[in-house]
Parts: sequence; structure tokens; C-alpha cells
Amino acid sequence: MNVRPDLCAPEPTTVENADITVVGGAGHVGIPLVLALAAAGSRVNVNDINNETLAVLKSGRLPYIEYDAADLLTKALADKRLVFTDHPSQISRRGPVVVTIGTPVDEFLNPVRRVVQGCIDSLLPHMADGQLLVLRSTVFPGTTDWVHHYLEDMGRRIKVAFCPERVVQGYGIKELREMPQIVSGTTPEAERDARALFESISPEAVVVSPMEAEFAKLFNNAYRYIEFAATNEFYLIARSAGLDYQRILNAMKHNYPRARNIPRPGYAAGPCLVKDTMQLAAYARNQFGLGHAAMLINEGLVLHVIDDLQKRYDLGAMAVGLLGMAFKAEVDDTRASLSYKFKNALASHAREVLTTDPFVTTDPDLRPLDDVIAQSDIMILCTPHACYKDADFAGKPVVDVWGFLQGPHIVR
Repeated sequence: MNVRPDLCAPEPTTVENADITVVGGAGHVGIPLVLALAAAGSRVNVNDINNETLAVLKSGRLPYIEYDAADLLTKALADKRLVFTDHPSQISRRGPVVVTIGTPVDEFLNPVRRVVQGCIDSLLPHMADGQLLVLRSTVFPGTTDWVHHYLEDMGRRIKVAFCPERVVQGYGIKELREMPQIVSGTTPEAERDARALFESISPEAVVVSPMEAEFAKLFNNAYRYIEFAATNEFYLIARSAGLDYQRILNAMKHNYPRARNIPRPGYAAGPCLVKDTMQLAAYARNQFGLGHAAMLINEGLVLHVIDDLQKRYDLGAMAVGLLGMAFKAEVDDTRASLSYKFKNALASHAREVLTTDPFVTTDPDLRPLDDVIAQSDIMILCTPHACYKDADFAGKPVVDVWGFLQGPHIVR
């Protein structure tokens, strides 16, 4: 969500008839939280500057794939538990204000805290002392305490908490119901109120200090990213030896519990894993060797695949089809998808690059799967959507790092 102060625009009336405000409530992080809170009986102010997305929600449709959410949205609208607003001045002056804006990373891999500050500055004139302000998305370590002192220095008595979201894309509703929520507050009162808020929608709250909560979120994502890097490096080593890594991985994991959590190789992407690894590296003053190595391996896998194809095929005379442009299977989110790194890199090597995805609706260049299969000389499985499992690729070679497809035409 981009912060839009609209300082010269007339300010709409503050909405008082909501129990909770979720800023960025129409986004990927906001929607599962909004619907979970509404299902628990709260009236929720969905505050977002994206009027197009708000209109979709108002119509009873979901702007993004979020499994198990459609029925909850229908019921929340029927029960009049959702209020839709598009200006900072329309947040409710009672009840918690949950901000789903995190710390982005700039082109030098440094965190940009001013985005969080800008959001807080736009909300502050419309908040009442004693309200709870919850930071929900990833922030750079120390940000929560910084916000607390920033508000304190301005003479404001706002309770500040950090309660990181850490759900899997597309399955937020399910995981909010099933997973413990990490909760922290800069004062006992903030911690108490934040805990009560998240215990109303989840089975358990794990209470830690703000810095501990900030590191817990970053460590979780960086560890997962490093796991992907390890298996991707194993894949590359096996490939250089002329071996099928999937056969090796199956042997490693078969009835061997200590290896059960090794992920299969693939394109580790999305808006969180690499960004949070970057933030951790920035905090560690670039002394996070494992994190930097993971970034080189995971981001470099695309280039390794292309290099290998150049050695085996005359790419300049070939049309290459990319199967799947979302950053992970069964979702429509293309943010930080390595599929687009493939597309850009292949543009200077292949005669033509064709793309397809059954879920993505925001890319006008996408073509139907049948067209891509018919017009491609070779294909790359970028995203292992289930629909590709049984697709007929007309015997054409398909590069499958994931080990997802079977058949003599599959290139491992």
C-alpha cells in the first residue's frame, strides 16, 4: 500500500461505528485478517487507498486468491460487519488500528523506514490517545520501539504493538485459525490489548518483546529461504555430475525422518523471503554470510538453467514457453516472481518467449496454455500449478527443476 496524505484534499468524516481498523485492509495481508476478525464478531473498517480493490470487495468478490475466504466475505457483507474507507482521516477513533505496511528494501538492499513513518504520520491526527496501534507486516528490527518513542516525543499516548503476520500466501484464513500468533507490545497495556485482539481469532498467542518478535519474523523467513538455497545448490551439484537430483532426494528422504524437511528444488520467490533475508543482512551490516549465499543461489538458479539450455539447444532459433508466472503454485500473485526474471533474461537469447498462467489476470501478455504448447519449441516449468501435472506437452521438452512432471520429454 502506498501512503497518500492528500493534505490539500477535503477530509471525509471519521468512521466511528467500527470496532477495529485495518489499514491496507484490501491487500494480501489485510483481507485474511479482516475476514477473520469479522467472523469473530467484530465490525471492521477496511481502510485502503486502492478504490478499485475496495469496490471488488464491496461487490462480494475477492481481488486475490484467498482460499476459504469467499463464504466469509459473503457473510460479513450480509451481516454488515465491514465498513469501507479510503482516506487516513476515516479510521475509527476507537478500537485497535492494525497497519499492514512493512519496511520495503531499496535498490541498495537497505530498509526504508520512512514508508512506515509516513503511514504513521498520516494516521496520527485521526487517532485518539489510548488507542492500540498494531504493526502487522515485517519491519526492520527496532522499528516498533522507534515508533513508540517517536509518538512519545510528540506527546501522544498511543499503545504500540508488533504482531507479525506469517501465513502462507492464499491460505491466510486457514492458518489464522490454526497457528499461534506472535504478539508483542512496547508497554504492558499494549501487550495485553494486542494479545486479546489476536486470541479472538487464533488458538494461541506467543508473547515476546518487540525486538524478539521482529527477529522471529525475519529469522523464520530467512531460514526458509536458506533451506531452499541448500536444496537448489544440491540440485546444481547433482546436475553438474550428470545425475537426477530427484532420485537422490527421494533416496535421502525415504523413511528417513531426519531428512523429511528438506524441500524439493525450485524457484524460491515472492514478496517476503528474499526481502526479509535482505533486511536481516542489512541489520547484520552485511555480515550475514548464509543469507548472502542463499540470495546468490536462489536468484542465480534462473541463470544457471538458461546457461544449461544454451549449451544443449540453439535458443536463438527457438520459441521458449514459460509455464506459470505467479511466484508460487495455485495463487495469482506475481510479486517478486522469478518467472519474470526468466522472461527478461530469455528475451536476449531466445527467438521468442511465450508465457501462460491459469490464475494470473494482471498480465496482458499471457496466452492460453494450449497456444503456448503449440507455438513453443521448448518449455520451462516456472510455477508447479496442479493443472500442468496432466497436461499434454505434445512430446516437446519441458525443463522441470521441481521434479513435478513425469515423462521421457521432461528435462531435469
